Parts: sequence; structure tokens; C-alpha cells
Amino acid sequence: MTKEILSLLAVFISIFLFGMIIMRFGLLNLGEERVRQVLHKMTSAPWKGLLAGTLITAVIQSSSALMVIVVGLVAARFITFRHSIGLILGANIGTCLTLELIAIDLSSYILPMLFLGLLLLLIPKALTYSLGCVCFGLACIFVAMDGLETLAYPLASIPIFHSFFEITNEVYILGVAIGTVLTAIIQSSTATTAIAMGFLNEDVLSLPSSVAIMLGANIGTCVTAYLASLGAGREAKLVAYANIWLNVIGVLLFLPLIGLLSAVASSLADLPSLQLAHASMIFNIVCSLLFFPFISMFATFITAVHGRHL
Repeated sequence: MTKEILSLLAVFISIFLFGMIIMRFGLLNLGEERVRQVLHKMTSAPWKGLLAGTLITAVIQSSSALMVIVVGLVAARFITFRHSIGLILGANIGTCLTLELIAIDLSSYILPMLFLGLLLLLIPKALTYSLGCVCFGLACIFVAMDGLETLAYPLASIPIFHSFFEITNEVYILGVAIGTVLTAIIQSSTATTAIAMGFLNEDVLSLPSSVAIMLGANIGTCVTAYLASLGAGREAKLVAYANIWLNVIGVLLFLPLIGLLSAVASSLADLPSLQLAHASMIFNIVCSLLFFPFISMFATFITAVHGRHL
């Protein structure tokens, strides 16, 4: 029985990641070159970078994908390291919109979305194919979310997992560690937070422990940008290090405030998954706005700490 539950858990995580990849592919096909052009033009001022990072991440539904693009642009010297920091801060805000979307209960629309997506994929035109990918990918995400929720109680009934969830609900730093490691493995902070949402909706995890996992996911997502910077130039590596420092400092600032953040988020929504999505939005907006006035100082700090070793 345990093997079956764990196998289903792996299947639903795979379906979620597959849906994210398909949806991201469709969105990028709609305007990847335009994304690069916008990024190139909107980095002359930090506020432009913040705005561009937010909007583009909201469109392509992946901060990791944007970070890979930014690392590539910096490596190719289209933009400088200092100009990339605004984009990093914006990417952290933009990725929260994905969580807000998947937190909404749209299970009744899954079959129509799957059917519409398949129909659009069969039409031999670039636009309809891309829209079909978006629609089909989004449907897969909601299928996975429903599946994760149905597995929450069976998984929690297994003694070892029951004890594990109890400890996580009491020791928030463990939740941060889980979010970090799981995101580093599956390469998607959205997927990690979505798993936490499924358990949260079924009362297996508390909101504060789910928030801790979400905070860890923000650290784990830095792995993608770091891997993309390997073999690239000095400034591209500085982008990866800046991304790591921004997320780690933000998590350390909010770690003692998990209870307060959870209380504020719970006052904004009744649905547990929406509460977690709102907590993620608050965390990323506050952190980005706190760092924004000190972008130049932060860039100098990263260059001083890591620049001489690259």
C-alpha cells in the first residue's frame, strides 16, 4: 500500500512538472524573442528592470526560466550584472501570480481545458499550437493538484510520514529545509509549494509549516540559475550569486515572522491554498521592495565578495 501511495505521489508530481513545461513552452513560443528584446531595453533603470521582471515572469510563468534568460543575456554582454538585479527582484514577484492561479479551485474546468488544448494542438498554426500548449499544460497542473490533495490523508496515515508531518508542523526550520531540497531536486518552486498546498487543504500541514516550505522553495529555486551560470563568464556567475543572496537573506528575515505572515495571509482568504499563495506574494513583494533602494550597494557587495574569486 505504501509503495502504491508513493508511486502515485511521484506520478502526480511528474504530471505537474509536465504541465508546467508544456505551458511554459507554449508561452515562450508566443514571444521568446520579444521577451529578450524587452529585457534588453528595460534595464537602463532599476525600476524598469523590476517592472519587466515582474511582468515577463507573470507571462512565462517561471522565475527560473527568466533567470536562465537573464544569465544568458549577461553572459552575452547584452546587459550588465548591476542592471540584472532589478530583473531578479521582479522575477520573485512575478512568479507568485502562478501560485495565485493554481490556488483557485478550477477542477470543474479540467476536462473542457484538456479537450480544448488537444483540439488547438491539432490545428497546424503556430498561434493555435502555442495556445493549445498553454491550455493543455494548465489542465495537467490542475489534474496534479487534485491528485496531490487526494493523497494527503493516505500519505499522512503512514506512521513514518505521520511523525514527519507532526515534526514539520512544530519545527519550521525543517519545513524550510524540505522546501529547499525538494525544489533543488525537481527544479520548480511552484511545484514544491503546490505539494504543500495539497497537504494544507487536507489539514495535514498547518499554514505556518506550509509557509516555511514555501520560504525554502525560494532558496531551492536558485539552483537553476546557478547551474545555468556554470561555464559562463564572471558577470553571469555574479547574477547567480546575487539571486542566492537575495533569497537567502529574505528567508532569514522572515523566518522569525512566519507566525505573523501566516496570520496576515489567513485574514485575507478563507481557502487554505489561497492563504499560502497570498503569503508567498507578501513575502516576495516585501523582500523585493526592501532590497530595491539598495540595489547599487548590493551589487557592490556581491562583486566584492565573489568577484575576485571568479
